[in-house]
Amino acid sequence: MSKKNKPDKNGFVFSTDPGFKFEEEQENLETILPKQQKLRIRLDTKHRAGKAVTLIEGFVGKEEDIEDLGKKLKSFCGTGGSAKDGEIIVQGDQREKVLQWLLKNGFTSSKKI
Repeated sequence: MSKKNKPDKNGFVFSTDPGFKFEEEQENLETILPKQQKLRIRLDTKHRAGKAVTLIEGFVGKEEDIEDLGKKLKSFCGTGGSAKDGEIIVQGDQREKVLQWLLKNGFTSSKKI
């Protein structure tokens, strides 16, 4: 069953206008070079039932590129995770492995504990 008015990123859920449609924002961000990326690595447990995950934030670029980077990081660490909303989530405390991989592949990174 499909909802007629699905919420968008801005939090709009309902409209009284029968012809209202959410406008999709097109983000045409070009992916900048790895050397220019300022990625932040941190450990997070909020809203995850106490499970620790490694968050990689600060990626600037296309959604396909962040998903590709996330896939490579998850494969290197041998864990699951996801890449969405401009951040990469890798399951477990993988900060050292992620930092090692990013530096080896030319990314600039800062690690937060």
